[in-house]
Amino acid sequence: MSEAIQRENILATAAAYAKSPTSQAQRRVSILGATGSVGCSTLDLIGRHPNRYDVVALTANSNAELLAKQAIAHDAELAVLADPAGLDELKSALSGTSVEAAAGQEALMEAVARPADWTMAAIVGSAGLRPTLEAVRQGKSVALANKECLVSAGDIFMETVASSGTRLLPVDSEHSAGFQSIDPNASDAIEKITLTASGGPFRTWTREQIKTATPEDALNHPTWSMGDKLTIDSATLMNKGLELIEAFFLFPVEPDQLGVVVHPQSIVHCLVEYSDGSVLAQLSSPDMRTPIAYSLAWPERMWAPTERLDLAKIGSLDFEAPDNDRFPAPRMAIEALKANNGSTTVLNAANEIAVDAFLNRRIGLPSICTLVADTLEAVARDGLTKPKTLDDVLALDALSRTLARSLLPELV
Repeated sequence: MSEAIQRENILATAAAYAKSPTSQAQRRVSILGATGSVGCSTLDLIGRHPNRYDVVALTANSNAELLAKQAIAHDAELAVLADPAGLDELKSALSGTSVEAAAGQEALMEAVARPADWTMAAIVGSAGLRPTLEAVRQGKSVALANKECLVSAGDIFMETVASSGTRLLPVDSEHSAGFQSIDPNASDAIEKITLTASGGPFRTWTREQIKTATPEDALNHPTWSMGDKLTIDSATLMNKGLELIEAFFLFPVEPDQLGVVVHPQSIVHCLVEYSDGSVLAQLSSPDMRTPIAYSLAWPERMWAPTERLDLAKIGSLDFEAPDNDRFPAPRMAIEALKANNGSTTVLNAANEIAVDAFLNRRIGLPSICTLVADTLEAVARDGLTKPKTLDDVLALDALSRTLARSLLPELV
């Protein structure tokens, strides 16, 4: 994807801030992945500003009980389960209300196509690719919390954003911070963008200690409250590798202009360095409601119930270089990005298989990155061609998962 396309969307969105009139008009919103952590946080914010938002559609994978409660509480027009098996339970829970109930992939795509001013794309995994792309095609505002759209299909996704005129609003705390710290009038002067990493629960563990880490250890994140998959990715720093790939597609930089610094307090989320030596950064308490609120209210800002920073009380902010030997994932991600041949799709798919295997105690934590590396090597041996369509991406994703599963016994 050309740098011109990158500038056309994320920077144009930032530049539009100064030109957009403030307005309290009610905004129609949909949430894809409403029962996940990001979806729940989004609805928490909407519930605090009920006169500003009209909920159109809420979707979930299989949690019919929670989805129904959310739809009723926020007076949604439609509630959709991706898994048809839960449709009867959903209908029963919504009986006597005005909320429509539906299930299945076709219903999910129909929900995305319902007119909405703003859509939260928070479906986890490759399952979010098609619905998020469909949301983008509507040409409105999409708050992006699905990593796979950029990691697995970055070129295709960003070209669709550009052609549809959609405003893409990054929701990851690091990318939201970068978005807020980029001067749209000086994008040519950016020298480096650095994402911060908490370091996860094993930041101070030795290599030998990490080998003994259990899923319980890995899920005990010292700073953030996230779902299991994201928490394990934080423990291996794979989350930072995936975020580096996302940053490449979101911002006008080359892979060598991206970096990571470990920052245990998770107060500074991203640093943007300019050619005059200035570094702009965004700071906030580690609460996903801050970047969600920024995207939800954009181009305005809204009140959010997050802890306010007291820098005097915090006292100091620590930074250290990442240890690539103990945590090779960020380096692997940059190498996959530079290959520009579909390796990022393979990396993401293999990581999902590896994380699931770790959570089910089939492999140890260090074997997550080993399995990803082995899968990348296996796919490369068979010949790796850069995906040109979404179907190509999904086919490569499926192939990578199959190969990763076949390689698992070698690690046990």
